[in-house]
Amino acid sequence: MSKFITYLSSLLMSHSFKIVIIHLFPLFFISGCSFTKEPIYRTDFLLDTVVTITLYDHSSQKLLDQCFSLCKDYENKFSKTIPTSDIAKINTSKGAPTMVSDETIDLLNISLGYCKLSNGNFDITIGNVTSLWNFTDGTSLIPPKKDIEKAVSTIDYTKVLIQGNEVTLLDPSMSLDLGGTAKGYIGDRLKEFLLSKGVSSALINLGGNILSIGGKPDGTPFSIGIQMPFESQNTTIDVIQIKDQSVVSSGIYERYFYVDDTLYHHILNPKTGYPYENNLFGVSILCDSSIDGDCLSTICFTLGLQKGMELIETLDGIEALFITKDYSLHPSSGWGN
Repeated sequence: MSKFITYLSSLLMSHSFKIVIIHLFPLFFISGCSFTKEPIYRTDFLLDTVVTITLYDHSSQKLLDQCFSLCKDYENKFSKTIPTSDIAKINTSKGAPTMVSDETIDLLNISLGYCKLSNGNFDITIGNVTSLWNFTDGTSLIPPKKDIEKAVSTIDYTKVLIQGNEVTLLDPSMSLDLGGTAKGYIGDRLKEFLLSKGVSSALINLGGNILSIGGKPDGTPFSIGIQMPFESQNTTIDVIQIKDQSVVSSGIYERYFYVDDTLYHHILNPKTGYPYENNLFGVSILCDSSIDGDCLSTICFTLGLQKGMELIETLDGIEALFITKDYSLHPSSGWGN
């Protein structure tokens, strides 16, 4: 990631870019595969999305159950909407130091590192803004401007203080939201767990994050379909072959509403409090780490096609697919190779 850090830092010093926190959703699917041994899988609704874990070389339902218990445990630590979570406790502490788990500290440190790298344009203290918007209840309501402006004024990642396992919000009115990084982190931890149990062929699907362990049992790669924007699930716009990699997609077409023919989507800009505006429907990132994919898909989306592609082409082992609003595909040089 050294080239990425150097390059992005230089970009941010010479330009004013707007980085947003993203909530990721099922923007791709697994295309048809043929196996001689019947795989086992489990599906549940966790992390505000549909989670599916499929094992191709193991038949232990207990192992799947352990994965979902682990996933639920992480959700209970990282979700800002679960009152007993580490994040909720921090948000309601009124600025008092709050003791949290090692995993929460780890995720916060990674997330704050990306906040610093982006010069504060990517900011996990966007929680007051994300709480104002609702893209799922069908009301199609734009929050009052004064409420958005007040919420934006509380965003400042530099006011999150970590000392050991204690977290203090130096501005008691701010609110954390790890929706842009938590699923990537959880996906990586689930993959580590399965590898430790000897799994060599599996798929982890956390909505907009897919991670593969190895390839198919016959050694060939998995085929992952990239979702066609604004079409029904399982309608593909592209297919990528992956083996022991992660694909993360970020797009504007999963949670949104229209007001006066204007589309308002769930990708919120922490500088304005409103949905980010550019010429992209979405970005998919192919890399080894799901949390890196989370952050890079966010950054590339907000940079736009030209600057985002310029960034990707400087990074070893990382590829991207940009989908513009005319439904054109713009792959990086190594996408699909």
